[in-house]
Amino acid sequence: MIRVLIAEDSSLVATMMQELLDEDPEIEVVGRAKNGREAIELRNSLDPDVITMDLNMPVLDGIQAIQAIASTRPVPILAVSQMIESRDSEIAFEALRSGATDIMGKPSGYGQKGYLKVKEELTSRVKLVSHIRPRRCLKKAPPHIVATKPTRERDPKKGLVVVGASTGGPPALAIILRCFPPDFPLPVAIVQHMPAGFTKSFAQRLNQYSDMTVSEAIDGDLLAPGRAFIARGEIQMSVVRSGGRWRIVYGTDEPVNRHCPSVDVLFDSVARQAGNKTGKHAAGILLTGMGADGAKGLLNMRNCGAVTIAQDKRSCVVYGMPKVAVELGAVQHS
Repeated sequence: MIRVLIAEDSSLVATMMQELLDEDPEIEVVGRAKNGREAIELRNSLDPDVITMDLNMPVLDGIQAIQAIASTRPVPILAVSQMIESRDSEIAFEALRSGATDIMGKPSGYGQKGYLKVKEELTSRVKLVSHIRPRRCLKKAPPHIVATKPTRERDPKKGLVVVGASTGGPPALAIILRCFPPDFPLPVAIVQHMPAGFTKSFAQRLNQYSDMTVSEAIDGDLLAPGRAFIARGEIQMSVVRSGGRWRIVYGTDEPVNRHCPSVDVLFDSVARQAGNKTGKHAAGILLTGMGADGAKGLLNMRNCGAVTIAQDKRSCVVYGMPKVAVELGAVQHS
């Protein structure tokens, strides 16, 4: 049984969330908090498995409560806020950076179809984060990425860096992109699992942290050195090489490994370029996340001659995707 604490100042919304969660036989709502201070107190007394945390609350707001919980006795936290639903990248990014495990918009829906959609999203996200064992969120060292020296076989003019991330990825991506200089000689393409509609503002937020230019990828974009491109939500992104340049291509909205966009789709598209003798000029980086998305794609990239890197266990929020990649023999450096 997954024990859930709801932190929400609106009695109406809290009641709706409790009713949705109580319908699932694997979930039990053990308490409700009206503000961040109560959430911290009830975390201590009720020992929940998951906390759903509104971000705009009186007395102590959600961000402050997340920081306090994550730095003392961490519990998986699902940030549930109208501000996230309205695509406020600043508050959503701050929640993730402060220690929230996942984010979603505040439940809303009309009619039976809308109700079932909200129920499915809320319960599935609660179950997902319940499996995560967060560490104390202190000042973290950057993910350990090994810088590999280019060889004669790797032509910077044909090179490309592709990155995949899931749970815990946004802060890790901010750290990595901050390490890249504005004249970084390769383009970067990124798939980050996150709610649809959030990727554009997420890219804008990362752009503030990076000396590189970061933007949401547009279908047909030509990738340029010193620029990073974030995949849109709810559509599969891949890359092709034509006319001597890498180009973004969007495809279907069908999930792969239960994700859309999927890291494997991006990584596999690079591996396919091996027939054009360009796969060996690429590098793949797989960051923190639950599941296995990206692991097989990283193996395919390694088999075609690309440099392959995975975030190490010490710095991962969830050592899932990188662990599977290591077990498959896909990782050269971690």
